[in-house]
Amino acid sequence: MEEVVTLAGEADVDGFRAEARRLLAQGLTPAAISWQVATRAVSDLFGSSSGDVPAPIDLSQAPAVARTNVPAFFIPLCERAALHADPNRFGLLYRLLWRLVHEPALRHDPLDADRMQAELMARAVRRDMHKMTAFVRFRPLGNDAGDIDHIAWFEPEHHIVEATAPFFARRFAQMRWAILTPERCVRWDGRALAFGPGANREDAPLADAAESLWLTYYASIFNPARLKLAMMQKEMPRKYWKNLPEAVLIQPLTARSAQRSGQMIEQGASKPTHRRPASSTALRIDQREAVVHAPGTLEALRDATERCRACPIGASATQAVPGEGPLQARLMLVGEQPGDHEDLHGRPFVGPAGQLLARALAQLGWPRDALYLTNAVRHFKFELRGKRRIHKTPAQQEVAACLHWLDSEIALVQPGAAIALGATAARALLGRAVAVMSERGQWFTRADGLRVLVTLHPSALLRMEASERDAAFEAWLADLRQAGTNFSATPLLQ
Repeated sequence: MEEVVTLAGEADVDGFRAEARRLLAQGLTPAAISWQVATRAVSDLFGSSSGDVPAPIDLSQAPAVARTNVPAFFIPLCERAALHADPNRFGLLYRLLWRLVHEPALRHDPLDADRMQAELMARAVRRDMHKMTAFVRFRPLGNDAGDIDHIAWFEPEHHIVEATAPFFARRFAQMRWAILTPERCVRWDGRALAFGPGANREDAPLADAAESLWLTYYASIFNPARLKLAMMQKEMPRKYWKNLPEAVLIQPLTARSAQRSGQMIEQGASKPTHRRPASSTALRIDQREAVVHAPGTLEALRDATERCRACPIGASATQAVPGEGPLQARLMLVGEQPGDHEDLHGRPFVGPAGQLLARALAQLGWPRDALYLTNAVRHFKFELRGKRRIHKTPAQQEVAACLHWLDSEIALVQPGAAIALGATAARALLGRAVAVMSERGQWFTRADGLRVLVTLHPSALLRMEASERDAAFEAWLADLRQAGTNFSATPLLQ
């Protein structure tokens, strides 16, 4: 006899999992089960519905069932495929679950028909969720809107409202909003999400004055030279256009794109303007009385570096951080770029990585004032997170823009050898990409004859797990010792 299982709703994934565990424990085959979903009637926004919705399953009252072990891939697959619009999805998922339990070889067969169908369903649901986060457009309500400020209308292909709503709660936490769809509606009052039955398109508000401002902005940022119509329609399918305010501009903007591109070409290139530093420290440097240093000296090189605006990094940094040390130093240590502490103090290797380097130098017996310390990039590149400035790896173009400063330093200092601390420094010194982990501890020779030893940057050790740090530090010291003993017959540093 066939057993009928009724779930509380189209998106009742928890109910399906509970029932699937129960049925599996009872040994009921997929052919003996018929899956149904309780219907919800369409009503006004969060109003009463004429359809009776069964109460969710109370798992506390359900009989205990044996724990079933399933492959790790099945749980997330089930959570997404169960939201597909296919009415046979629950039967498919239970059949796949049954087979995974009773056919162990299926776990290693990604080409199985049931598994592939479930994967396609999950992929379609994930894409629909992505499109919802991208194409929902809120419209404000009037002052008498009650406990909702903004409403949006969206027409998803699958049952994704409950799964996608937490994204909007995080993104628009300070706004009281509602999203209406034909099947389900969701409301956020600033504290909790509430779900209700579906609504009609007429329940969503009409366009307002703020929308016309958005359309003006959208038209102003449209770049015809970068238009790829096929790619745009792939990422923004036409079926979503009817609910996007900016869709009314797509046709006229694309129609005039070729003409506007031609006008841009005829105008020719504009002359670039170099940005000036915005920080108060840099302004004071620009305003102070100029001190003329002899050309071809480290002092003149440092002043020229301070004025450099060949890449955008210099405009936001506090100051340039030049190299530090004596001429004809036995060793030149080259890092990646200044950090937050170096940017504020104007000296290389004075932050946490510099402290670790100082510890290494002390154990090696290398006095800092006998070394020349510098970086491949002279300004601090960062991104703001709150009030903190977080290090950001410089791009290859930015390293290339600073390369002549490093070459000039090498020509003036004339070090006996150089140590490249990290991949960025190694690339700047050797002119090629360097796999630091496989090439560490090795010597290489530049075209100008300078020998270069490759090893890790001290910040790489700081990012390691605490349990691995001591062993990594000793291995790093072993790399550095080669510069004191293996470069020539006599140690470079006593």
